[in-house]
Amino acid sequence: MGVFTFSDEFTSPIPAARLFKALIVDSQNLIPKLMPQAIKSIDVVQGDGGAGSIRQINFAEGSQLSCMKNRVDELNEETFTYKYVLIEGGPLMEKFESIAYEVKFEPTSDGGSKNKMTSTYYTKGDFELKEEEVKAGKERALGMYKAVEAYLIQNPDAYV
Repeated sequence: MGVFTFSDEFTSPIPAARLFKALIVDSQNLIPKLMPQAIKSIDVVQGDGGAGSIRQINFAEGSQLSCMKNRVDELNEETFTYKYVLIEGGPLMEKFESIAYEVKFEPTSDGGSKNKMTSTYYTKGDFELKEEEVKAGKERALGMYKAVEAYLIQNPDAYV
């Protein structure tokens, strides 16, 4: 088994609390509305949405995956921290034991936020994680992030 960790950092003009509410806390409502071409629905299939809950992401027709499930390990609305682990993902699970994600939103002095994302991939056997695969995943995450950011800029009263 191999372990590969990747980190990214993004800045946003949106305050940390507002971005966290929209992108994390209310993702099951907002993301399918903003990205119906990619995500059909996000359902909490176990728990109340907080730590210990299981979320199932159902992808739109034509996607490589039909769905995947994440276990929420931490959702802290005071520190704007979100940790979760991919526990089911169809063909992804042939290559990975699991994938752990950690997201942290921090307020910046200009009223916006700095957002850190760390992904840790636990591979099976001698599977080698390719840079293109990591890059593709980052681009999908950034696309979702940018869609929510654009929505919040266009809707200044949302998630305040």
